[in-house]
Amino acid sequence: MAIVDTSRRLQTRVILQDVESYEGFKAVNDYTARRSEATPEALQTNLATMQAKQQKETEMLALAKAAADEARQAEWEFHNSVIAMKESVRGLFGPDSHEAQAIGYKKKSERKRPRRRAA
Repeated sequence: MAIVDTSRRLQTRVILQDVESYEGFKAVNDYTARRSEATPEALQTNLATMQAKQQKETEMLALAKAAADEARQAEWEFHNSVIAMKESVRGLFGPDSHEAQAIGYKKKSERKRPRRRAA
């Protein structure tokens, strides 16, 4: 018997075929299951469980997307406020100040001037 990898998700096509088979199974009369997992009650329970878990997954994915959007927005707001603070410090204290150097800028006096190249 082939080894089945249950760590991967089933394709949507396969699940839809399984649901169609279950719906068609309802029309079968005089069915007696020889295996406990194949009883009509087990099938109904497993279908309901699968649908509930899929709904929970969808809700949690929506919450995760919303949380990611909120985090992204907060990151941009923080970034924009830091840029505004840097511009303000540079405007107040000047481009050659210790304060400008403290927030991450290089002092204007420490920059290398461009050199002409000899032809």
